Amino acid sequence: MTDTETIPAATTETPVEAPATEAAPATDTRGAIRGRRPQGGGRGGPGGRPRDRAPRERSEFEQATIDVRRVARVMAGGRRFSFSVTVVIGDKKGRVGVGLGKGADTALAIDKAVRDAKKHMVTVKRTKEGSIAHDVSVKNSSSIVTIVPSPGRGVVAGSAMRIVLEHAGVTDVVAKILTRTKNKLTIARATVDALANAR
Repeated sequence: MTDTETIPAATTETPVEAPATEAAPATDTRGAIRGRRPQGGGRGGPGGRPRDRAPRERSEFEQATIDVRRVARVMAGGRRFSFSVTVVIGDKKGRVGVGLGKGADTALAIDKAVRDAKKHMVTVKRTKEGSIAHDVSVKNSSSIVTIVPSPGRGVVAGSAMRIVLEHAGVTDVVAKILTRTKNKLTIARATVDALANAR
């Protein structure tokens, strides 16, 4: 007689699935959901309000860029580019200057040109009507310019001469360029020299 063991019958139970739970979104160190801008921050400061900046002090001189040139310099490894800028500044009350600046970008070149123009500023002797007292003619490098007073005609000029005359506050003149040069730097400098020589 042998001992027999009774093996309990295997019970088949259908597993009950746990309710699906949504995974919590990943958060960064600020607690904001990635991919979204955090509340109350961002551009303009907290709450999107614009930052209070001190108003920039307005310069007493008005400026105008009359010439921008890109200059290439050949060096080992290729070309290196820089910019040359000519700027005219004036207060339209008798003071005017022309400056030249060079830099790796135009903003730096303009800043240098403005500083150079302030160093070479002249004061124009004007009449009560804003004109000059007599004819004047000046040669600067390859440019020869002449300025003649002409009552009641305003500013009759072209090229860089008009910009210089307007920034100097000179009116009722006729200005001419007597050479074929197109170099605006020498034309502007000749115009400034002519205004400085007017007495």
